[in-house]
Amino acid sequence: MRPQAERAASDGLIWGLQRRLLVMLFLPLGMVGMVSVFFHYQSAGTAALQQDQQLLHLVPLLADSVVVSQDGSDSRALGTELGLALLLAPPVEEFLKEREGFAAYGLMDASGRLLLGDAWLPTVLPSTGDAEFLSVVEGGVTYRVVAQRNDTAAGELIVMLADGSDARQNWLETVLLRVLLPNLLLLLVAAAAVTWAVARALRPLIDLKDAVEHRSPRDLSPIDAESAPAEVRPLVASLNRLFSLVNDQTQAQRRFVADAAHQLRTPLAGLQAQVEAWAQAARSMGAGDMLSLRVDQVQRMRDATRRTSQLANQLLALSRADSVSADAQPMEQVDLRELCENILALYLDAATSKQMDLGIESAPAQTRGHAWLLRELLINIVDNAVKYTPPGGRITLRCGLEETPAGWRAWMEVEDDGPGIACDEQTRVLQRFYRLPGTQTEGNGLGLAIADEIARAHRTQLQLAVGAMGHGLRVRVAFDAVTPPLATVAHGPQRGRSADGPVRESKEG
Repeated sequence: MRPQAERAASDGLIWGLQRRLLVMLFLPLGMVGMVSVFFHYQSAGTAALQQDQQLLHLVPLLADSVVVSQDGSDSRALGTELGLALLLAPPVEEFLKEREGFAAYGLMDASGRLLLGDAWLPTVLPSTGDAEFLSVVEGGVTYRVVAQRNDTAAGELIVMLADGSDARQNWLETVLLRVLLPNLLLLLVAAAAVTWAVARALRPLIDLKDAVEHRSPRDLSPIDAESAPAEVRPLVASLNRLFSLVNDQTQAQRRFVADAAHQLRTPLAGLQAQVEAWAQAARSMGAGDMLSLRVDQVQRMRDATRRTSQLANQLLALSRADSVSADAQPMEQVDLRELCENILALYLDAATSKQMDLGIESAPAQTRGHAWLLRELLINIVDNAVKYTPPGGRITLRCGLEETPAGWRAWMEVEDDGPGIACDEQTRVLQRFYRLPGTQTEGNGLGLAIADEIARAHRTQLQLAVGAMGHGLRVRVAFDAVTPPLATVAHGPQRGRSADGPVRESKEG
């Protein structure tokens, strides 16, 4: 069933392209044919009008050609009847010779009796001196006939002249032979050529499709571009780039899972060892006996549980940041000042326990992004600062706007006076699970990596620098700003910092 489905898909691809090409070919050719028919018809009408004008011009000449001859001695006379003869004027004689077999003339008296000429001509009795035109079919030929009363040498006669070369009776045949038939042949040849050319041109694509389709899902090795036709090499190169990106992402996911398993193993092993020790002690006790626990055991178990929970939350945040980068979900307007104030309130208790000075210096700033991810970004940066800044230290959250050559930027930063990060390590600390050598504080090496991943999902990145006092760390991230009103830009930053206590938050304005 599958080979039949694949052949059906290939045939459908070829036939679909053939159909589109044929339609694109037929439409202009059909329009050209219609225009040609129209112009041929106009040309035939013009020729017919010129024919009528010529007949109208020759009728007086034919009337002047009538002579009265009793003996018929004139060698140029066409015939005699009741003493009448025709001594043709040169234009009339030339007209009859050029259209021999397709031209006729006639002379009738006032009652319609034929005196000279072809007997098949109809009897036409013009009531005035104006010429009358009519079409007559004789012997399968349509004749254009003109009849007019004219004064002749034999008195007033009805002079008739017929022309069987009327362009309008042949225009349909001309169109069929000169327009429709050649275009029809051209369409048939083009259809055959398109069918053959499309099938041949798409064969490399069909072969490439079959090669990719029959690959193992785990096979992300590049396709040999040299063996592919030149026409599809750009496509092969694009596929190889895609395979490379997917392979890199797959490898990163595998490393991530392996690192996550390694990081989770330590706290889980500690929890399991502690629980196993309690279970071993409980085996020798009765069902109603109380199991006593030391304070240090409970604290170790709490620390291990907190570390496991924090690591799970960080892994979830990292996974969400990856999914946002891939899915490009719609963004919303985010108030960075409000975000900084909320995170400040969230970490006041943690800063109080370490006697830290935690404050904020904020100005109105808004951007477009994922509010829940930007909250996670700031939480990880502040958590990293609180965790690694020694007791009694100083941490400041800031946000605001700045004008750059590329436009307005909304920014946030967190600055501390802790140990900081050496310049040669600032790039490496953004890697997942990387921790500075000699770090004693517990952690997973994910905080700044998550923040940087979220920043990249918002088309920016973290900027690490030394603190303003020459030590500590300043982490900054800037986004495209929602263009603010002038009054908002002119309004200065709003500062809040503990005044008579280590972490009491105060807001002005």
